[in-house]
Amino acid sequence: MAKGHRSQIKRERNANKDTRPSAKLSFARISVQKACFVLDAIRGKNVNEALGILAYNPRYGASIIAKLLKSAIANAQNNNGMNPEDLYVAECFANKGPTMKRIRPRAQGRAYRIEKRLSHITIVLDER
Repeated sequence: MAKGHRSQIKRERNANKDTRPSAKLSFARISVQKACFVLDAIRGKNVNEALGILAYNPRYGASIIAKLLKSAIANAQNNNGMNPEDLYVAECFANKGPTMKRIRPRAQGRAYRIEKRLSHITIVLDER
C-alpha cells in the first residue's frame, strides 16, 4: 500500500504525468487489428506526411484516424503552444474495447454469434 497522505500521493502521481499533446477516441467502431494496419503506416512520421498518407489510404480506419490526428494537432497548437510544422507522431496505438454481440440466424434453426468489435485509439505527438 502507498505511504503518505492522500494529497501527497496525488501530487506524486501528477508529477510523472505525460505532458505531450495527445488525442484519444474511445469506442471506435473498428477492430484493433484493422486500426493497427493504418496506425503502423503513420507511426514516427511528420504530421504533414502522416496526413498525406491517411488522405490516400483506402482503408475505412484512415478517415477515423485522420480526424483524430487533426484533433491531436489542434490540442498541441492550442493547449501547448507548439508549432504544427515541428510535430511528429511519437506514439499511436489501439486498445481493445467492448464487443457488441449480435445473433445471425442460420440453417436448421441454428444461430451464429457475430461479434462487432470496438477499440480505443490513442495518438501522442511530440516536437522534433
